[in-house]
Parts: sequence; structure tokens; C-alpha cells
Amino acid sequence: MGACGLAYEYTLSKIASDLLGNSIRQWALIIGFMMFFMGIGADVQKYIKNQNLFEKFLIAEAILGIIGSFSPLLLIYSFGLWNSHYILIQYIIISAIGLLIGFEIPLLIRVNEIYTKELKLNIGNILKMDYIGSLIGAILWVFYLPQWFHFSRISFIVGLLNIVSALGAFYFLKHIVVNKKTLLSILSIFLLFILSGLIYSEKWMIHGEQYLYRDKVIYSETTPYQHIILTSNNHSISCYINGCLQFNSLDEHIYHELLVHPVMSLAECKENILVLGGGDGLAVRELLKYPSIKQIDLCDIDPNMTSIALNNPHINELNQKSLNSAKLKIINNNSLIPTNKEEIFLPNEYSPSGKEYSSVAEINLIHMDASIFIEQIRNQYDVIIIDFPDPNTPELSKLYSKKFYTHLRYRLKPKGLFCQQSSSPFDSKEAFLCIGRTIQETGYAVVPIHDNIPSFGEWGFWIAGKQESYSNISLKEKLKNISLLSVETKYLTPELIKSSTVFGKSWLITKNTDINTIFNHKVFHYYIEGWKKIYE
Repeated sequence: MGACGLAYEYTLSKIASDLLGNSIRQWALIIGFMMFFMGIGADVQKYIKNQNLFEKFLIAEAILGIIGSFSPLLLIYSFGLWNSHYILIQYIIISAIGLLIGFEIPLLIRVNEIYTKELKLNIGNILKMDYIGSLIGAILWVFYLPQWFHFSRISFIVGLLNIVSALGAFYFLKHIVVNKKTLLSILSIFLLFILSGLIYSEKWMIHGEQYLYRDKVIYSETTPYQHIILTSNNHSISCYINGCLQFNSLDEHIYHELLVHPVMSLAECKENILVLGGGDGLAVRELLKYPSIKQIDLCDIDPNMTSIALNNPHINELNQKSLNSAKLKIINNNSLIPTNKEEIFLPNEYSPSGKEYSSVAEINLIHMDASIFIEQIRNQYDVIIIDFPDPNTPELSKLYSKKFYTHLRYRLKPKGLFCQQSSSPFDSKEAFLCIGRTIQETGYAVVPIHDNIPSFGEWGFWIAGKQESYSNISLKEKLKNISLLSVETKYLTPELIKSSTVFGKSWLITKNTDINTIFNHKVFHYYIEGWKKIYE
């Protein structure tokens, strides 16, 4: 019971975070709201008569299993079909689950009075087991359930545990049950409902998610780190992470060419490259056009994302099998020490021109948090490409913090450069400028660039190098003086790079002077404020 209650809290908090964003707020509100109604439930149970008390307890447990199992599906469908009423529906479900969890402990204590007359032993034993169960539930939910089951099935696994517990209690204590056939029938019917949900949940989840997207959902997966959706129409493929568009196949080349080629054109040396984020392999596709590159280290926290990049045919067509290099090493441990078992070799059979890439770089895929990665490694790089999601959560904002850029300095060679995707300088202007201030405060010379990407609108990047080697003016002049791109591009030209350094009259002007740290999350707050104005 304790394990199931905690798992329901975590599951509903995760769903709300994926749908509404701002995970810290959602987790705090939902768990706090649920605990409030647990208190209400604990108080309301005093009105339940002692007659057939054990049967009432088992029915409450079964109802909790049904509501808890189907609640993620209900939330997905309500968000897509009745968006304006979603919050109301969400908190009705949370209230119901909280009430039922609140019933459990007091009812069980009352039932247990038959066996343990002394109150201190009765309460102590039951609460002890409930708290132990909560720890077990937390460990299972965090470390194991997401590894074994699709997220849509986790709630049904937990609900099944509720029903099995009720059936087990019925079996061992059936001698105190009055209406045995009726109770067994109710529990069996609920069990069939949950088993049906367990079987069909993934199909139902995809059907429910379809209401959230204009195009057909062709792939849906919730990983321990994020929720990944691929959609398709007759013309394009789109990728969404936690409901936010990551790229559209019609114009992703504009974004990735801006992310890679201006900074690569400035770099004096292009042998060792680090890509942070970018698990889709699209930035690596652009990098592999440079014959001088010897090694690319790609660090993405989610192995499921790089697996899609390696194996999904739709993404393979886009990234041109850029990760299927002749030398590919996948490192899935935090010690950063690969073993022979982690090395796989694949033929380099695809390239933008239909021929092999001009050179075959060694590609290392590292699956870990980028902020931890740059603290642990001792490598230095000529160019670093930073392709993180927008700072739309406090967790992501740490990747745009002064601490992060400080550690990044040690990973850059003296004349090394990096490019940071930085959201929209128009729609989230203050977040964009805060990123630039934070980078510059950490000892870098910086220059902003931007262009219009149809799927996103106006989009911006910061290019930076150490102040010991560059100045803001020298970086900008170098960009403006690029007269030739050494690689083939679909969109970018030297003229477009030059124009990307020119901003609207007030776009780079602000009264704010603060920077982003791991404690103040300024970038996150600016980002939310900026996009909130757009939607309002």
C-alpha cells in the first residue's frame, strides 16, 4: 500500500510536468495537494461504521487501483479533448486518489484491532510497514519501472499491485468476510479491467496523444529522462520532447547549419569536437562534412534518443546515418572508461551526397548528464557544439549557468570556440540576453547570431571563445569576413552568416544586468515570462 501510494504521486506529478512544464512546481503542488486530501480521507473514515469494515477496506483498495491505473490515460485524453478543463479534471483525480490513500491507514488500524489490541503496537507496526513500502515504491519507480515498462504501463503495474494485495488479503482473512462471493466478484472484475489496460495501454496512450498533435503520431516513448514523440504527415517528420517541438524535417537544416558552420568556419583547428545534447545526430551530420575532424564526442543524457538516431528509419533519413560511423563507441557508464563490450563497428554507408563521408571520424557516444560530463573529463576540444533543449525547466536552466560555462572553459583549447543554441531573441529576448551575459561574465568573448527558422520563428545562438584569445569585436569581424564555406550546405551562405550578426534596433538592449546561476534560475524565469506574453 505504501509503495503504491507513493508511485501514484510520482506518476501523476510526471504526467503533469510533461503536459504543463515547470516540473518543480507540478511535483510540489500535486504531492502537497494529494497529502492534503490524504488528511481529509483519514478524517472522513471515522464516519464509516465498523460493520463489514474489512470488506469496505478491500473495496476502497480496489477502487484506488482502478482510478490510479487509468489516471494517466484520463489526463492525456482530457488535455487533448477538454484542454480548458484539464486542471479541474487533474485535481479531481488527485483528490480522489488522495482520499482513498488517506482511508487506508486508519481503516487498517481499525481492522487490526482484532489482532493487536495494544494501540502503540498496532499503529507502530502499520506505519512502519507503510514507510518501508514508500521507500520501496520510490526505489522501484525511479530506478526500475521506467527501465522495464513503457510509461503508459507503469500506472497499470501499480494498480495491479493494489488489486493483487486486496486479493491476497481476502484470501488470508476470508474467515472475517461476510459477503465472500460479492467481494470476490468485484475484485475479479477490477482485476480484469486493469489487466486489459495493461495489455492495451500503449495503444490507448498513442491514441490519446494523437489529440495533442496535428500530425499523425508514429512513435511515442517515455524514457527515464523525457517523453519523445515523432509525428508525420505527407511532407515532414517532427520530433517533440516533453511536448516541445525539437525539429521539423522541412527546415531543421537551417537550424543545424547555423549551429555548426559559422563556428566551424571561425575555428583555426577542427580535429576534436564535442557535441553536448544533439542525440538526434543532426549536428553530427553537419560536422562529418569536415575532413579534418578526427574525433567527435557526443554527450546526451538519454540513450533512448541516440538509439532512435541510430535505428529509426525516419531519423536515419534525416541524419543520413551520421552516427553509424565506421568507428562508433558507446559509453553507458559514469566512469567514462569504455570496455570492449561497449564497442560496435558499423559500415559508413550513407552520406549527404550519396557517397561515403570525406573522412571517417571516431565517434564516442556518452550517455550521462552534460554538466557532470564536463566536470569529470580532462579532454580539451577545438570546437564545442551545445544543442540543449530550451531552458524551460529549472533543471535545464543549470545547463545555462555560470558554473556550467566555468567548467566548459577547461574543456576548450586556448583558441577553441563554442556555439550555444539560445532560444528566440525576439520571443524570449531577456532569456537570450541573459545567456549571453552569463557566458561573457565567465570570461568569454561573445557574439550573437540569429536567423528565421519557419518552424520556430526568429532563433538565436551565441558563439564564444576565451577572452585571452578573442574579443567581442574580433569575433564579429571574423564572422562578417567569411567569404567561403568549405563544405556543402543546403541553406547557409557567407552572406547569410554576415547578415545573421545584424539585429533589430532594440533587440540587444535591456535594463537587466543579472546572470544565470544554479541557484537563481534567472534564464528559466525570463524564458517563461517571454513565452507567456506570446501565448497571452
